[in-house]
Amino acid sequence: PMNHLIVDSLDAVTLVAGGPVAAQDLRLSLIRAPYLVAADGGADQALALGEVPRAVIGDFDSISDAAQIRLGSAALFPIREQETTDFAKALRSIRAPFVLALGALGGRVDHELAVLNTLITAPMPCVLLGREDVVFAAPAHLRLKLRVGDRVSLFPLAAISGRSTGLRWPIDGIQFAPN
Repeated sequence: PMNHLIVDSLDAVTLVAGGPVAAQDLRLSLIRAPYLVAADGGADQALALGEVPRAVIGDFDSISDAAQIRLGSAALFPIREQETTDFAKALRSIRAPFVLALGALGGRVDHELAVLNTLITAPMPCVLLGREDVVFAAPAHLRLKLRVGDRVSLFPLAAISGRSTGLRWPIDGIQFAPN
């Protein structure tokens, strides 16, 4: 699928997808990433939480007619192909320093798996914010400062290794690879 730039922002982007989104999470995300974009039915989510997306990107099989009327054609960017998800369509149509995505976790498992697959090819850093988890494709070098009791999980999508200090299950010397 071709990339067609729809959103070109110097500000970070909050991207709302169609899964569960808490009002407080959206408010906090917009503080860090003030440019609001919705992926298809995520427009209904944003509107229900009192926020108006500046752009809606997707195949438009999930957005309600009421949301389309309320937003008007200037904010609607349909991409009718069915080879990719609305999340992938949106990410490849955005240029921004980073994207905070809500509503991409906690919904349908098939959608979540597709979103996670999209993270490894995302054109900019993208962080998925869920009710219990924060998910991202880790860069080649990453240093995390965690508090006692914080949970961290690694899932390799390529062969990797790492070092750790203070983890209950250290990763030093482990060669991670997809199975």
